[in-house]
Order: sequence, then structure tokens, then C-alpha cells
Amino acid sequence: MSQTAADEEVIMFSDYVCPFCYLGKASLDQYQDEREEPIDVEWHPFDLRGYKRGPDGEVSNDVEDGKDEDYFAQVRENVERLKEEYNVEMELDYSMDVDSWNAQQASLYVRREYPEEFAEFHDAVYEALWTDGEDIGDPDVLAAVAAECGIDHDGVREATEDPALEAELEERFESAQEAGVTGVPTFAYDGHGARGAVPPNQLRRLIEDPGN
Repeated sequence: MSQTAADEEVIMFSDYVCPFCYLGKASLDQYQDEREEPIDVEWHPFDLRGYKRGPDGEVSNDVEDGKDEDYFAQVRENVERLKEEYNVEMELDYSMDVDSWNAQQASLYVRREYPEEFAEFHDAVYEALWTDGEDIGDPDVLAAVAAECGIDHDGVREATEDPALEAELEERFESAQEAGVTGVPTFAYDGHGARGAVPPNQLRRLIEDPGN
């Protein structure tokens, strides 16, 4: 199958606090670099820890989810393996203490108001967490990231408190669940999908030869 025209797109469902989303983005970037023509990527937010989020909007790690020390040891082992495979620099291997809600809400604002700068901001938020170890739930951190990308930092800070953006984000999370997304990263293209930080050759099959 010939490579897809640039006006078609792959959807990536992701959450900034998911290490495999950061690694999956790196795999997608590598696949993009191998293509003769670019393919558009549409980012869709996903609340990975939504089941732990209480009525006050706060995430509680006390919620029982069956993920014990053995689970996290396996996560870290897989992260280390994929870091090497995809040649990705990461200082953190997992983040339990950071809530991505503000970052995702800020990203909705940036994509709407600064579409040309969105990709840079999106990448910079990931790097702030996984490379620099910063709390991307902190509006001040997000404002600083925005300023480095040439984006109005006050606008980003205010976006984290915008009830309309909060409602939009909730709707997007619900839409993702209704579409059958249960974990991230999830890549979707032309009615087909792939879940996890899959390698570039699997993304190539998904996009260039879907269904096979």
C-alpha cells in the first residue's frame, strides 16, 4: 500500500504522566522521520488515572487498583528496555505524584490559540516531566514551558482555571472511553488501532497496511 497523503491523520490517545506515552511518541517520531511524506497526528487527551480521581478532582493513590511492587518493577524494566530501543533520554521511569489534568487543559488552550506552536509545547511538557523531573501539574511550570515556546504564559496559567476548558476536557475523556480506549498510548488509524509503545515498524503496518 502506498504511503498515506499528508491530509490524513493518525490519532494518538495519551496522558503526559504515562511513561509509555512518552516512549510511544518517540516511536511515532522515528516512524515520521522514515516517511517520504509526513502524516498528521491528532493528539487526544486521556485521563489515565481518572478512576482514582475523587469528586474534588484530586487523584488519590490510596485507591486499590491491584498494582503492587511487582507491577511497578515490571513497568520500570519495560521502560528501561524501550528507552534503549528507541534511544530516549528519561530521568524518571514512572511518576505517581504528578497529576496531568492542568497540563492537558493547558494543551487544549494552546492548540486552540497557538496551533503553530502546539507541537513544540506538547513535546516540551513531556520533556519537562520525564527529562527535567518537573511537576507539570503546577501552573507556574506550565507557564514557564509556554514562555519558552513563545506562548503567552499568563494565558496558559489562566487556562488551567478555565471552567469551559475543564468541561471540554471531561467530554474528551468520556469520548475516548466511548470509543473503546481503555489504556494509553493508543494509536488509531482508518478504523484500526494499536495499543502500547509499539515500535516504528508496527506503526508503519498500522498506517500503510492497516488490517494486515
